This record gives sequence, C-alpha cells and structure tokens, in this order.
Amino acid sequence: MTQDSHQKLWGGRFKSDTAEILDVFNASLPFDRKLYKQDILGSQVHAQMLAKCGILSAEESQKICDALAQIQTEIESGAFSFVLSDEDIHMALEKRLTQLIGETGKKLHTARSRNDQVALDFRLFVLDSNCTLRRLVLELIEAFLEIAQAHTQSMFPGMTHLQHAQPVNFGFVMCAYANMFMRDFERLESSFKRNNYCPLGAAALAGTPYEIDRFFSAKKLGFEAPTLNAMDSVSDRDFALDFLYDCSLIAMHISRLAEELVLWSSYEFKFITLSDAYSTGSSIMPQKKNPDVPELLRGKSGRIYGNLISLLVVLKGLPLAYNKDTQEDKECVFDSFETLEISLRILKEALMTMTIHADNMLKACQIGHLTATDLADFLVLHCKIPFREAHHITGKAVAHAESLGKDLSALNENELCSVDSRIPPDAHQSLNLERSMNQRNSYGGTSTRATLEQIESLRAWLILAQNSLVKNSQNSADKKS
Repeated sequence: MTQDSHQKLWGGRFKSDTAEILDVFNASLPFDRKLYKQDILGSQVHAQMLAKCGILSAEESQKICDALAQIQTEIESGAFSFVLSDEDIHMALEKRLTQLIGETGKKLHTARSRNDQVALDFRLFVLDSNCTLRRLVLELIEAFLEIAQAHTQSMFPGMTHLQHAQPVNFGFVMCAYANMFMRDFERLESSFKRNNYCPLGAAALAGTPYEIDRFFSAKKLGFEAPTLNAMDSVSDRDFALDFLYDCSLIAMHISRLAEELVLWSSYEFKFITLSDAYSTGSSIMPQKKNPDVPELLRGKSGRIYGNLISLLVVLKGLPLAYNKDTQEDKECVFDSFETLEISLRILKEALMTMTIHADNMLKACQIGHLTATDLADFLVLHCKIPFREAHHITGKAVAHAESLGKDLSALNENELCSVDSRIPPDAHQSLNLERSMNQRNSYGGTSTRATLEQIESLRAWLILAQNSLVKNSQNSADKKS
C-alpha cells in the first residue's frame, strides 16, 4: 500500500490514495536527491529572510537552520532514509525537518513554492558546476601551454583535408587547441554572468503577498540580484540549456582532439605514444595497445549532444508557467556535467603523460612537398612572376620531384632550376622546411617566434581567467558558509 494521500504534504485536497505506479512515475527523488546541499542552503537562507522580515521569529529561524544542518549531516553520513513516496528532495527534507522540530518546521514553506524552490536548487547546481568546469578547462589549457612551450621548434606536418599542406611546429598545434578551450571558458563565464539571478521568492508563479526581501536572499546566496519576473522565474530553464550548449561545445573540441590523438598514436603516424596508464589491450591480440581513452572521449560527445537536444525538445512547447515536464530537465544536466568533468580530467592526464616523437613528425614533414607554397611565393616576391604562373611552375617542380622519387624539399639546386628557366638558383633556399616554418611570422603564424608570442598571450589571459574564476568561487564558498 502507498502512503495515504492525506499524509503527503500536499494531500489535503485528496480523498483517496495515489496509485503505486503513480508514486514511481511521479517521483524525481531518485535523481534530484543530488540537490540536497542546494535545497538545504536555499531553505536556510529563506528561513533567515523570513526572520529578517518578521514572518518568523529569530528563534524559529535558528531552530530551522540548525535542524537543516543536522539533516545534511545525516545525508552525508548515510543515516538519512530516502522514501520514494516523498516524491522529491524538497518534500523529503521538509518531512524530516517536521519530524525533528515539529510545527516550526511546517512554517518554512511560508512565502515560497516548490516551483521557485526547485528553480533555485537547480540554478545553484548549474552555477556551481559551471565553476567546476571552468577550473578544469583552465587546467587543460595549462597542459596545452606546457607542451607548446617545449615544442616551438618541433616540426609538424600541418594538414588541410587531412593531406600534407605546410610545415608548422607542434607547439603551434597545441596553441590552436588552447584557443578552442579559451573560447569554451569564456562561454561558460558569459552564461554564468547571464544566469546569476535568484528565483527564490517568485513562489508558484505570481510572487507572494508576504512582505519578503528577495534582495536579501539573492545576496546571501551569492547572486547578482533577484530575477525580475516571477512567472518567467519558475518556468525558465535557459540557464540549463546554456550550460548544456556550453558542455556540447567543450565535448566537440575534446572529440576533435581525441580524433587526432587516435591518428597520431597509430603506427601510420607514430607522432605520439600514449602512456600505458591511459591505454588498454586486446583480449585476443597480445600486441595491441588501444587508444581507448581518446576513443571514449570522442564517443562521449554524442551523448552530451543528445542531452542538449533532449531538453530543447522538452521545453519547446511548454506554456507559462511551471509544468511538470520540467522534471525532465535534471538528469540530462547531471549526466553532461559528470561526463564532462571526468573527460576533462582524464584528457589532461593523457596529454601530460604521452610521449611525443618529434623525430617522426619531422620525417612526416619530408613527405608531401610541404614547401611548395614557399617556392611559389619566392617566385612572386623575387622574380615578379604573377602568382598563377608561379603556381603553375611550382606544380611542374612537384611533378619533377615525384618523377625522381623525391620530396620537393629534397631537390638540389640543379634539379630545381632544370624545371623552368625562370627559377633562379637562390630559389632553392625556399625549399628548406625550417625556413618555411619560421618565415610565417605574421601575427598568429606558426614561426617559433610567433608561437612563443601566442603562448605568452595565452598565459596572460590565463591569469585573468583564474582571477575571474576565483571571484565566482569565493562567492559560492561565501554562500555555502
């Protein structure tokens, strides 16, 4: 038998029991119990606000806050008993509160609804998770920069269409990924700022007749201010969508890098060797060392994308204000956060423990005629040949090199000049791979000097980003204290 409906905290209007299957179908407690810290924090601040406004006595408020602290200890020690018929974390905690302090516990829900309560709890969780992901993204960027600093002269075959294109250095490649994740950090930072507003006090949808102080609650909880419109406050889940979108882009960038790690670690490339600590073997082929970490990272992106699409579909047809459909908002966010948190951690470790084979990268640069564009540019700059004609001449030089079984960069001076009478002897210098890389000194280019400038710029940005994150984290710590 289920608990009698009149025993439920909302059951006064009902005369018969709810069906057992409804208790199971309706309950969010199996997953929203993750929000217990946020719910307790919000309830303690709400009690303090009610006392400030004279709706509760100071003694009642303190009694509630102390009992809530005891409940948190019970949960974290495993002594708290979660019962499915309580439906959600809010009702579970309120029931236990009433058991502990009696009638005073029933006063806590004055001037609020589960609608603004869950909006608060969920928003607090998302903002805390935002800070966690930003910290992990910064740690990953630091790893990129550490690798980049050590490899600003390590030649690497830059590719387009996965075909050899121009010589770059491996530090430059790491800076490219650092830039991707820099944008990810800034997206998270922007969405934090946009959503750092407190819905508590919006009540069911229209505010409350009690003389409350929403600004007090918002400040105590570390928010910028209260939300402006009560009806929007209880139905808004844009903050969750922002978070899921940010997670999706981070997952996409992780997946792109993961794809490269899979390729680079293959025998065909052999640019890197992943650490044994972050690789696995085959159950049948003893020689195998599989890049399971990057493969799993690549696969996780689809799951995170799915969570974003799932919530978009849930919300797309909802009228104002709160609807039970939004109970489906949490599991996708919890899953994306937990998936991305471990992904960022393990990616950083895999990068910091991998072996980089600069010699094999250099050998790959000696295949594919990577300095062809340099020859064409030389003919334009020094021989005043129109680029299209210089392009054609260079194409003939490539064909000649292939007929000799050589890379363009390996042609000697006579072999190069024999291609076309307009090629002067000093054009041969343009075929040097290292010279080619270091010629690209333009802002954002791949020369060693330009790459070092990028690293310096990214490190300066990193300091500012860390300071910004510390500020947000301090606000979060303050509200929890």
